[in-house]
Amino acid sequence: MAMNLDELNRTARAMVQKGRGILAADESSGTIKKRFDKIGVESTEDNRRDYRELLFRAANGMKHISGVILYDETIRQKAKDGTSLVKVIEQAGAIPGIKVDKGTKPLPFSKDETITEGLDGLRERLVEYRGLGARFAKWRATYIPTHGRPSYNCINANGQALARYAALCQEENIVPIVEPEVLMDFDNDIAACEAATEWVLKETFAQLYYANVAPEGMILKPNMVISGMKAEKRAGVEEVAERTVKVLKHCVPAAVPGIAFLSGGQSDEEATAHLNAMNAAHPNLPWALTFSYGRALQAAPQKAWSGNADNVPAAQRAFAHRAAMNGLAATGEWNPESERNAA
Repeated sequence: MAMNLDELNRTARAMVQKGRGILAADESSGTIKKRFDKIGVESTEDNRRDYRELLFRAANGMKHISGVILYDETIRQKAKDGTSLVKVIEQAGAIPGIKVDKGTKPLPFSKDETITEGLDGLRERLVEYRGLGARFAKWRATYIPTHGRPSYNCINANGQALARYAALCQEENIVPIVEPEVLMDFDNDIAACEAATEWVLKETFAQLYYANVAPEGMILKPNMVISGMKAEKRAGVEEVAERTVKVLKHCVPAAVPGIAFLSGGQSDEEATAHLNAMNAAHPNLPWALTFSYGRALQAAPQKAWSGNADNVPAAQRAFAHRAAMNGLAATGEWNPESERNAA
């Protein structure tokens, strides 16, 4: 298939339209089992389907959602009434997407670092996913910011994989979400995260250029520049916002339509506050800044639902609240009072 850059650009821009963001509902079977375990729900195929369907049918939440990243199981599932979940998402006014990487594995001769796998057979899988309704895809790579890390070996290997993935997506007229994530599970300060993030992004965009990936037809999903979760002193909201925007200005071509941040273990409100601070202080950036959150959108509705069909309305209200708050943050119009007024 010949790449249609106009189509890719239209889809990418729709994914980052003002006041809306992306719901990451692409948890692997293992990850969603851990989350269901916390709320006392058995991770069966039907339960996974029912939970995700309640999100996709939450009209007040989905009006703030521009796209939904799905897992391989989910893109093939049908709702209880027989409608495909892809169609349910489209009926809600959002764009269906698909996670295509096969997860991380240890990087040889590089302690604690990982390489993301899944390139084998990807061209054929993308053809199938396009046929199932996917109009964008996602691939995640991870990096460690501590002890002089990440290594060039890790950055280069993952950068090449991200670029090959992105090129294959664009060949099939699927918008690639490129997700290089500097992890925040450590005791590093914000300066270490900033240095690691800038190096990762510069090398990633170099590899995208070498692979002839069109920046107009992709979305970047990076981490925010943030202190490690175990740091003795964590940087405040304004510092996170300023350091993150500074790095993006250094690294991201203006031709990229938008940047949809991952929440990376932040609390629900913390992820919202950081995104809002960036948009409030920098309203005229060359790219849209929005969200592509998983846990930060889903923790509250999962807890409210807890596997009980009677709790679906409450779970949908919880999802709608978090989606609305992040929709405000994507325009720089959120504040803590918004949380209380909407609660």
